[in-house]
Amino acid sequence: MFHHIKDLQFNARVSRPDPKFARLLLQQFGGPNGELKAAMQYFIQAFPCRKTHPDKYDLLMDIATEEFSHLEIVGATIQMLLTGVAGKLKEEADESELMQILDGKSKRDDLVHDAFIHPHFYVESGGGPMLTDSMGNPWSGNFINANGDLTVDMRSNMGAESRAKIVYEYLMQFTDDPYVKESLSFLMTREIAHYQMFEAALATIEPNFPPGILQGDPRFSNTYFNMSRGEDFKGPWNEGQTTQLGETLRNIDDPAAHVRATEGLTQETISGTDRTPELVQELAAELSAQRSAEIKAANPPGPMQWSDYGTENTTTPDPSAGE
Repeated sequence: MFHHIKDLQFNARVSRPDPKFARLLLQQFGGPNGELKAAMQYFIQAFPCRKTHPDKYDLLMDIATEEFSHLEIVGATIQMLLTGVAGKLKEEADESELMQILDGKSKRDDLVHDAFIHPHFYVESGGGPMLTDSMGNPWSGNFINANGDLTVDMRSNMGAESRAKIVYEYLMQFTDDPYVKESLSFLMTREIAHYQMFEAALATIEPNFPPGILQGDPRFSNTYFNMSRGEDFKGPWNEGQTTQLGETLRNIDDPAAHVRATEGLTQETISGTDRTPELVQELAAELSAQRSAEIKAANPPGPMQWSDYGTENTTTPDPSAGE
């Protein structure tokens, strides 16, 4: 149940109208890394874990709701930056700014240029935010990443917060309005906070690597293929131990020769790890049983209800009623 409070979470302010920056800010209103994408992603991810992981459900719903409040901050900022535009669009044509622009070639060219970039923003919005990115591309449900596995979703969310953070960082370079920068800094900082929350939540899920249930083939989980020619670099990604499985990394300097020698890797051998095919199957079976048991225990058979409004006052309908 949502309850809207008309005051913003952070008091958005602007020094003066700036329609061009308002258009740029649409990137965080209806863009692929914007606030609506985040709100809908976390909102959708929450449903499958309502019973199995109620703590993660609470986290996802809390952050999803906060993201809706951030969408409101962005929309309010865009609206203030467009102050005056809506009024001009309502004036009679012979007195409007658009007619005045026709008297000046440079201004007219600017208008035409802007219209090519995002025509809908000027001719359809009526001077308000639109559910598009800064180029006029409409918001899409394809932006959402929700896989029904918390270890996958939490990692997706950490990436989402990282991308949103860097967009705000870039946006702040395109405005000199201290009030707008103040709002963008708040929104950027909340991305940092949410990243840490999702990271902490992921750490409470055991095991959480690899993502999902199935374990990786031990023949290929610790192999680094040197797929480019030129100066080669060494680092913890191709030498030492793997970060999660603790296997010894092996570096294949000539991948083409190695692939031919192993008949397209079909004859690859296990090296640098204690994991075996048998152990991998056992771990996958154990984790599969664990996840299945969690779901079954959280969803007993029989009638279900999402919310508990006081079961003592709830009557069970007679299945034979109406026959």
